[in-house]
Amino acid sequence: MNLKSIVAACALAFTSAASAADLSNWEQIEESAQGQTVYFNAWGGSQEINAYLRWAGDELKDRYGVTLQHVKVSDIAETVNRLVAEKAAGKNEGGSVDMVWINGENFKSMKSNGLLFGPFVESLPSWSIVDKSLPVKEDFTEPTNGLEAPWGVGQLVFIHDEKTLANPPASFNEMLSLAKAFPGKITYPKPPAFHGTSFLKAALLELSMDTAPLYKPADQADFNAVTAPLWKYLDELHAVAWRQGKQFPAASAETMQLLDDGELLLAITFNPNAAETAVKNGTLAPSTKAFAFDKGALSNIHFMGIPWNANAKEGALVAVNFLMSEEAQARKANSDYWGDPAVVKLTGSKPLFKSQPEPHPSWQGALEQEWLKRYGQ
Repeated sequence: MNLKSIVAACALAFTSAASAADLSNWEQIEESAQGQTVYFNAWGGSQEINAYLRWAGDELKDRYGVTLQHVKVSDIAETVNRLVAEKAAGKNEGGSVDMVWINGENFKSMKSNGLLFGPFVESLPSWSIVDKSLPVKEDFTEPTNGLEAPWGVGQLVFIHDEKTLANPPASFNEMLSLAKAFPGKITYPKPPAFHGTSFLKAALLELSMDTAPLYKPADQADFNAVTAPLWKYLDELHAVAWRQGKQFPAASAETMQLLDDGELLLAITFNPNAAETAVKNGTLAPSTKAFAFDKGALSNIHFMGIPWNANAKEGALVAVNFLMSEEAQARKANSDYWGDPAVVKLTGSKPLFKSQPEPHPSWQGALEQEWLKRYGQ
């Protein structure tokens, strides 16, 4: 079945999926959810996040009789590909995935291929407490149309140890100067790892004279001209980077470990509270702090979606609603547990860093492909 046929077939499936749960009757949804197992495909690379989801699972089981099964994935694109295959095979019910943690390119792909149940978000009881001043209805410039529920706020920030680097860089150009002054002490995760690709996008936004093309589809721009400043920058950086730019850390966690070991001067994370959490759990020294460059931190909202063919739609709705509740959001935002900023207004919550919005999702894959062509080993 070709893509056009898939998209055509999805309209009927989408309509039947939407009618499978009466969103106007929340009591009935909670009643139907009892006894259901919700398979939540979400990144599994953080002990703090995994522990938080175990807590959420315990609460959902006790309160609603819903079993939350965290399916740990390294890249949610793998889940999206599985759902595309289920759509192509005509599996319009009894799907293998009930919830997904998504945003950006993966949301665009799921939305375009009719892989999402909904719209459902504004029917959730917890929607009333969501902070609407945040960009909760847009995902990397793509309207969410009620197909994914906001869960948390991500910001690309760096971490330094004040004892070894008292004055961290305030820009990508200052980072390059630092790398040249201290060869082998600066790096970033290898794309297409999420933090590595985010580094590329943030660098390109700062180095570009005109950022407007980055907020439109990549195929509408002169890709070579727009990205030339990035490749020039990386050529210079790699020459003095950790392991001469021939090897790169696999993920954010590895940069934090290398920072703690004294191999790097900077670590990278998409959680502005990650340093505080790491200090509390003993994986970073008390003298480590997070910071963002003067131009602002690349920022986005991350979301939860429900596939069109989810086997436990009611259970997934209950789980999503609970994870958006004030109680669950407050625990998530607490650096004792996860430290992921909330999407609801919480008393005493920390202010975020100055933000810089994400480019159009099409730039993600385009930058990854070009980076691998130029620097992939």
